Amino acid sequence: MDFIMSCVGFAVGLGNVWRFPYLCYKNGGGVFLIPYLLIVFVGGIPVFFLEVALGQFMKQGGIAAWNIAPLFKGLGLASMVIVFFCNSYYIMILVWGLFYLVHSLTDTLPWATCGHSWNTEQCTELFHLELCLNGTTNVSAGTGAFNLSCADLANKRSPVIEFWENKVLRLSGDLSEPGEMNWQMILCLVTTWVVVYFCIWKGVKSTGKIVYFTALFPYVVLILLLVHGVTLPGALGGIVYYLKPDWSKLAEAQVWIDAGTQIFFSYAIGLGALTALGSYNRFHNNCYRDAYILAVINSSTSFFAGFVVFSVLGFMASEQGVDISKVAESGPGLAFIAYPKAVTLMPLSPLWATLFFFMLLVLGLDSQFVGVEGFITGILDLFPQPGAGSLRRELTAAICCVVCCLIDLSMVTQGGMYVFQLFDNYSASGITLLWQAFWECVVIAWVYGADRFMDDVARMIGYRPLPFMKWCWAVVTPLVCVGIFVFHVVNYKPLTYNKTYVYPWWGDAIGWVLALSSMLCIPCTVIYKLLRCKGSLRERWQLLTTPIWGHHHLEYLTPEAEAKLLAPEPPKEKATLFETVI
Repeated sequence: MDFIMSCVGFAVGLGNVWRFPYLCYKNGGGVFLIPYLLIVFVGGIPVFFLEVALGQFMKQGGIAAWNIAPLFKGLGLASMVIVFFCNSYYIMILVWGLFYLVHSLTDTLPWATCGHSWNTEQCTELFHLELCLNGTTNVSAGTGAFNLSCADLANKRSPVIEFWENKVLRLSGDLSEPGEMNWQMILCLVTTWVVVYFCIWKGVKSTGKIVYFTALFPYVVLILLLVHGVTLPGALGGIVYYLKPDWSKLAEAQVWIDAGTQIFFSYAIGLGALTALGSYNRFHNNCYRDAYILAVINSSTSFFAGFVVFSVLGFMASEQGVDISKVAESGPGLAFIAYPKAVTLMPLSPLWATLFFFMLLVLGLDSQFVGVEGFITGILDLFPQPGAGSLRRELTAAICCVVCCLIDLSMVTQGGMYVFQLFDNYSASGITLLWQAFWECVVIAWVYGADRFMDDVARMIGYRPLPFMKWCWAVVTPLVCVGIFVFHVVNYKPLTYNKTYVYPWWGDAIGWVLALSSMLCIPCTVIYKLLRCKGSLRERWQLLTTPIWGHHHLEYLTPEAEAKLLAPEPPKEKATLFETVI
């Protein structure tokens, strides 16, 4: 149960709350569910199951688990690079959430009103666009009455946006202008990393107990927010917009790209963390059943969160008199602009703000726990010292947290948001995860052998999974990954922030360095190992693709244990299986 709670905590996170609903309405409403569900079954579940089963069978973390095909141990290194970057930048969302949480503990929310030191002359609290005609109208802007034209009113800025950009981000004009560090953000950053460290320093046992709370509490808050959200005026319009189909979108490549990358991102595929969590399972744990349960929980949470988000966005659109497409933004914008605005319009707004941002922290923290846990497990497996004890683990965790914290200092500057978006779009993006998933399937299905791995799974769970899994690993999933990967490259555009600022060429170059630092681990490791090995190419291949078994395999992979787990088979098949064990 600790394993399931940890996986729920890691896979169900901020991406379910703001990324999935945004992509759903951006790509044709309910029609987006068609490519989404299709890729869940042919990509998400098969690779999710593969990673968990691999960890459980090899009893190793993200790197050492690939001793099943030592030539491709670069897969483990690549996943460690990706999860390291992910740990570094993902925590910034928690830092911003903590900042908002602290500022929610007041009688009046600071982003609800103008007149603060960070507000500009363009700040206004009430828009009243429904009163605006072609002429001028008398509008109360929080500080008095003004005669404003529609054009003037359109240029006014919400205090929520000004709090986000001027107080939280203190955004500079360019990536090349880092500006000053925000000492309040540094304090939140250090506090968050200290919390993460003391939650994971003792290992998966402490992590497993903590995620019982962190995995379940967000569901309570989401249900409360939905019950309140559907009673707001305009909520029904938001939900209709969320589910309204636009069939023409199915012909666009971007819809399929977004569906594929969202699944791989939200299922935490390619990060090595699922393999690390699987390694803590009992050898005979039914990971096949767990994979389906977790897939249903993950996708159902995404779909449910859509109703919560769009009921609120419908209310905001109705209140401001604008279309929903102008209210919602992707990424941090939806969580840190739309929701703070929504809670200001609710009764007891400080209470709702505190509840929401505490949920945001909980959603992010359990993902951060397991991401750091997976990285530390991989590092310890890479440099094994059996008699080292828990002190070595605690020291490794401390070094990991300190290094990530130092990297994060670049994201608490005035240009920090530009750095954050570079990491978000390149270091752990869809393109790197698709590359990782493609090679995982190819190595297991074609190098180690799909049938052979199915036999290994049968030894663990007592029966062979459906042949559907084997065909997905061997053919379907790699083709899906290649297709989405090619679409992604063909449709590549320079990175932009908030649809206005276009990154300079050297900014995109830094992003590609982040992406290639993980992607090149796989081919470079293969070439290095082949060159270092002696013999003919065929001999090198045979030697380097022979699995390195652990001590537990000698216990579990005996003919007696096999006879207890597997149904009687023809003698020839039995001999083949025994030969595989030897």
